[in-house]
Amino acid sequence: MNPSPNTPPIGTVYIVGAGPGDRKLITLRGVECLQRADVVIYDLLLNDRLLEHCPPHTEKIQAPDPRVQATRQTELNQLLVAHAKAGKIVVRLKGGDPYIFGRGGEEAVALTEAGVPFEVVPGITAAIAASAYAGIPVTHREYASSVAFVTGHSAALRPDSNINWKHLATAVDTLVVYMGVAHLREIVERLITHGRDPQTPVSLVRVGTTPQQQIVQGTLTDIVQKVEAVHLKSPALIVVGEVNRLRQHLRWFDTKPLFGKRILVTRARAQASGFADLLETNGAEVIQFPTIKIQPLERVGVPSPDKYDWVIFTSVNAVEIFYERLRERGKDARAFGASKVCAVGPKTVAALNAIGIQPDFVPSHSRGSAIATEIADVYGKKILLLRAKIATADLPNGLRQKGARVDDIPLYDTVKVASDSDKGRDDIETDLLNGSIDVVTFTSSSTVTNFLEMFPAHEPAALLTDVKVAVIGPETQKTAIGKGIQVDVIAKEASVESLVGAIVAACHNLSR
Repeated sequence: MNPSPNTPPIGTVYIVGAGPGDRKLITLRGVECLQRADVVIYDLLLNDRLLEHCPPHTEKIQAPDPRVQATRQTELNQLLVAHAKAGKIVVRLKGGDPYIFGRGGEEAVALTEAGVPFEVVPGITAAIAASAYAGIPVTHREYASSVAFVTGHSAALRPDSNINWKHLATAVDTLVVYMGVAHLREIVERLITHGRDPQTPVSLVRVGTTPQQQIVQGTLTDIVQKVEAVHLKSPALIVVGEVNRLRQHLRWFDTKPLFGKRILVTRARAQASGFADLLETNGAEVIQFPTIKIQPLERVGVPSPDKYDWVIFTSVNAVEIFYERLRERGKDARAFGASKVCAVGPKTVAALNAIGIQPDFVPSHSRGSAIATEIADVYGKKILLLRAKIATADLPNGLRQKGARVDDIPLYDTVKVASDSDKGRDDIETDLLNGSIDVVTFTSSSTVTNFLEMFPAHEPAALLTDVKVAVIGPETQKTAIGKGIQVDVIAKEASVESLVGAIVAACHNLSR
């Protein structure tokens, strides 16, 4: 029987492995699927930032928690089938790899039985990734030529389990046990009983590949006591084998300068990605809590740049918004004609280079006074100054004092946001007060002001008692101090690269 003409064509389900924790370990194919998704059904413990790859229309559904809902898998399968039969592109986003203890096989069978097309996108499984981030290669020519992955769930320890612990104990060089922390004592007893050397090295890797990664090492003889002593909880992997001896030589992730540091970024989300990436590259956990957003000013006409002797851009935002306005008028970089261009800071230079313009002048500092002092031959010249609405008058006043004729045109405003964050305001407040955030960063005076306005019940000194404060420049420092905030770290230059470098140096000094 043919389907009704009004019945939508069946959609496709993509069963995607997202990797173990570090959001950047997802594959390119996985990202492509998310970028096309109408519906995403995602696991509880996934990094929420993976969902930023989805288009605005995507419906995001958290999968039922299997720890509290016995019928979870049946309901999940029904959910996948229902959305696909409604003609949707569905992504089933799973931690690690779908086919390694991920129940991807069960979901694929359910889709096959329902006649729903599907594709499996493999992911990096935790056994490989967490071990690598811990500095433990699961194979090595001198230590291990075989490896096995096994579940440590309670069902695996029952007498009727199909896992042959007697053979498994000595059959492979490296044994990686998933979901076994709660049953560590029983697993150790089985391995020793069936012939594994009690002095075999063992590592437990908790929340591997994340800045909260925790590792406990010992041997089969003492690992249970060591784990109990630090109250290690799930999720964690158990790695058994001689390869664990290599960690002391191959550690790389948890030796990063900001490893384990929780750093709050208050910058506008549109500008924060590069800053966050630099912090994460150095090992930090970044909490994005934007206090401002960039809002282009409507009904602001932009004059043709070739009418001026100089055009000055003070930020990337100014470049992007001005060029967008030019394009709306059917113009491009040729509209600058013979005008000279000044750019403040390396990022602004890069933004101009991206549209085919090489600045004629870049001041040594980003302060308005430095530009006015260093720029030459402006007497009697017409200058177009493009910047933020809240910018100070230092720069245009300095230029006018040198005899220039300045058109100071604000292109955008930095406005306060209520609570556009990965974590809610209440959670941030709690973390600040109990000292579980290590560093708060401010990249402009407006981020300072708006941040404090979000927490009116607390004096700044009390709110930030156990937190280091890092700022990007003297103006931001001045604002912070004026609000009663102690500034601990200040960037030597007005750039996020310099700020990250200053934070790294400060954290290094604190740890010595």
